[in-house]
Amino acid sequence: MRLLTNDDRAIFALAVPAFAALISEPLMLLADTAIIGHLGTVELAGLAVAATILGTIVGLCIFLAYGSTAAVARRHGAGDERGALTLGLSGLWLSVGLGVTLAALTALLSGPLTRILSSSAAVADQAHTYLLISTLGIPAMLVVLAATGALRGVLDLRTPLIVMIAANVLNVFLNLGLVYGAGWGIAGAATGTVIAQWVAAIWLAGNVLRKAKSAESRVRPIVGEIISAARYGVPLVIRTITLRASLLIATAVAATQGDSSLAAHQIAVTIVTLLAFALDAIAIAGQALTGRSLGAADPTRTRQLTRRMIGWGAACGVAAALALLTFHTLIPRLFSPDAQVQSVLIPVLVVVAVIQPLSGVVFVLDGVLIGAGDGAFLAWAGLLVLAVYAPLALVVQRSDAGLTWLWIAYGGFIAARLVTLYARQRGGKWMVLGT
Repeated sequence: MRLLTNDDRAIFALAVPAFAALISEPLMLLADTAIIGHLGTVELAGLAVAATILGTIVGLCIFLAYGSTAAVARRHGAGDERGALTLGLSGLWLSVGLGVTLAALTALLSGPLTRILSSSAAVADQAHTYLLISTLGIPAMLVVLAATGALRGVLDLRTPLIVMIAANVLNVFLNLGLVYGAGWGIAGAATGTVIAQWVAAIWLAGNVLRKAKSAESRVRPIVGEIISAARYGVPLVIRTITLRASLLIATAVAATQGDSSLAAHQIAVTIVTLLAFALDAIAIAGQALTGRSLGAADPTRTRQLTRRMIGWGAACGVAAALALLTFHTLIPRLFSPDAQVQSVLIPVLVVVAVIQPLSGVVFVLDGVLIGAGDGAFLAWAGLLVLAVYAPLALVVQRSDAGLTWLWIAYGGFIAARLVTLYARQRGGKWMVLGT
């Protein structure tokens, strides 16, 4: 009896390199968190605020990756290589324009934004320093998203893997040198990360450009295609807004609980982000394989792949939960020497572990529906789920229940996403065939 089916092999041929590439970006934040955490609790809390703002801005543009993967995969599945890479290049041009605009706006508003989310004036100063420098990397981060999405759409996951591993290693060396060697503190961590992000952006964009020239795609910007890519991304932006809003609400509630809780919350968010990107590897396979099979007008294979990916998503979620439970008392000591931060964080990590099996299935279903181009449903479902979560978080704030209960409320958020997404995939309206 074969342990792996052909569908399993197809899934893991994409998921394994996607996993390694996906975790590289949160590993940059993980490295920053560990390095800054040993500077002090105020610096770590400042990173929490700045990272939340940056994550929201970049997260809202995740459609540059997800939308490109789905659209390019459909054209690729239909045998239109030139059209596929033309779409990929349009996404790149869109990412450049958006990146420059958002970087300027973020720099302009960095002071007010950090003050609103910070638990103290000292934390706000650290957050402002990190955020202001990091705005220089926003265009690079968006180019990375668009280029990675285009490459995934043509089933090239090896290039993003190599690039992101190299950028992550560079980030660690730069940050250690600038933070401790040069004595730049939190500013050094931001500077090192920006440099690493630009190296990755130039490398990936150059690779997409070479593929496009080889396929004789038009390299210069096509206004109609860029506008089309932007319109395609609108529902995914709404869907992402609901996800980021949940994290913003959580950070705002954690900030009312003091510096130690906010610092512990940042470590928990970093761990959850790393696990989310790891579990999202199956979802990335889902985006590419769903887009490809629907583009080839094969609904039967689409169903088969979806069932297998749901099973693997659940299994990976269980594995993540077991790993986190094994090390949940060690992890706090790696990120902060503050005993109060450690004591707050330990029960939070137990809650996070329990949530992971549900998250594994949620991310897979999200990826499948994105691959199918079902953005409108994802937008409406996201608004519904946010309406469930926001009151739960506010109850935690008003009752002063503590950080653990805030993360239990987040578990309710994930459960609500699971119900809506699973119900959708049971039907057939999302399976639109052809290009």
